[in-house]
Amino acid sequence: MDVRTLKKNKEFNFVYRRGKPAGSRDMTLVAAKSRYGGIRVGFSVSKKVGNSVVRNRVRRRMKEAYRTILPELSGNHSLVFVARASITSAEFSDICTQMRRLLERAGILSR
Repeated sequence: MDVRTLKKNKEFNFVYRRGKPAGSRDMTLVAAKSRYGGIRVGFSVSKKVGNSVVRNRVRRRMKEAYRTILPELSGNHSLVFVARASITSAEFSDICTQMRRLLERAGILSR
């Protein structure tokens, strides 16, 4: 499955308005049913997280964790992962585990 990303502000706003949030220690997932085929994903890292170098590293780690889980996903959903400040000190394996749990809680990933 290819990775389709949310790019425009209105796409993110649609997910924030219509989606259901699920949170963990280092990130929050907002998931909404999508009218488009497949899964679309966006990553949000606030300026509260750190300087641009730190934010970009966090975004790259989140994208890589998502990429490892992607083959197990199916359905029509739009997802936004929002990083919290504590993610900067998290191990990559913790990020993967938290992301998997959030997707299971949202009903997108089967156990």
